[in-house]
Amino acid sequence: MLRDILKEQTHAAHQKAEGIIIRKIKAISSEADYIDVLKGFYVYFSKVEDRMSEFITEEILPDIKERRDSSYILADIEELGGSIAELPSVVVPEIHSVVDALSAMYVLEESIMGGPYIVKMLEKRGITKGFTFFNGYGSKSGVMFKKFTSILNAYGKELEDYTQAIDVANETFKNFGEVFTSPVLN
Repeated sequence: MLRDILKEQTHAAHQKAEGIIIRKIKAISSEADYIDVLKGFYVYFSKVEDRMSEFITEEILPDIKERRDSSYILADIEELGGSIAELPSVVVPEIHSVVDALSAMYVLEESIMGGPYIVKMLEKRGITKGFTFFNGYGSKSGVMFKKFTSILNAYGKELEDYTQAIDVANETFKNFGEVFTSPVLN
């Protein structure tokens, strides 16, 4: 199953990106700091979504319009009184196929699972709003992730070589972490 392979083969990249992002979140001491973190999420998610959009359609992922995306991050930024001016530059993976797009999307969807923990961390720092994105799918997060991984696995079972899918997912994690080392966000 492609999901299991990606989970195993991207573990190191996932841990590294998560460590960078969590340190950034732990440094938040105001809504302005939180807006800066959200800007990093927004610019990265929106650019990856742009790359994936050629390949991820409703025919591939029937519930695509129900999925959490960068518009949720923008709504949170605006709720906090921020704007998307002065976004950091980002590098996103090359995507050349449906499986590449699903492999990149795996990283974005995987981030949903940590959302409730991030909300708790932010609340401890006095942040009380702007959680639309991090709340993910609420109580349906597990179900939505399972639906996504079943589609990922269905497209992945035709692959004889998982190298490209692994490379795209690893690059997606790596580049995501690098957003938060940008001088604009430091």
